[in-house]
Amino acid sequence: MDPLEVEFLAEKETVKIIPNFSLDKIYLIGGDLGPFNPGLPVDVPVWLALNLKQRQKCRIVPPEWMEVEKLEEIPFSMGLTKLLLTHASDNIPKADEIRTLVKDIWDTRIAKLRLSADSFIREQEAHAKLDNLTLMEINTIRTFLLDSLNCMYKLRSNLQQGSSKGQFSNY
Repeated sequence: MDPLEVEFLAEKETVKIIPNFSLDKIYLIGGDLGPFNPGLPVDVPVWLALNLKQRQKCRIVPPEWMEVEKLEEIPFSMGLTKLLLTHASDNIPKADEIRTLVKDIWDTRIAKLRLSADSFIREQEAHAKLDNLTLMEINTIRTFLLDSLNCMYKLRSNLQQGSSKGQFSNY
C-alpha cells in the first residue's frame, strides 16, 4: 500500500461539517447521512466533506486533536491530517503552524523508524515488533523491511546449504 492508498482510506473517516444548505437525509451504500441544515453540525465522511468544501457548501470543523498543543501529545492520522491541511486549511486555526509541527513530528518518527530498521538489519534479526505505528508509517517502511527480510532469508539459506554440503563432502 502506498501513501496515496493510505490517503484514500483516510477519506472514509468522518469529520464534522457546518453546511450552508438544506437537504434531507441521503441514503448511500455506506450509510445514511444528514439531514443537512444550515449552521447545524453533521458528521460526514472526509470525501464528502472535501467535495462540499470545494463547492463552497460547507465549513469543515477540524478534529479536536488538530491543535498545536494536542498534536505534541498524541499520535494522529497522517492521511487525514494531510487531506484536511491540503483542502481545508482555511477552516483550521493556525494551519501553517500545524503543518510545520506535523512535518516535524513525521520527520522525527520516520527517522526513529529508520534507525530501528537499520538496527534490526545489522543485528540480523528474524522478527521484530513494531508498536504504535500509524498505517502511513508502516507503509512507508514496508517495502524496505520486506526486501531486507527476503535478502536475509536467502543469505541464511545459502549459508546453511553451503555448510551442509561441506559436511557431506567428507564421505
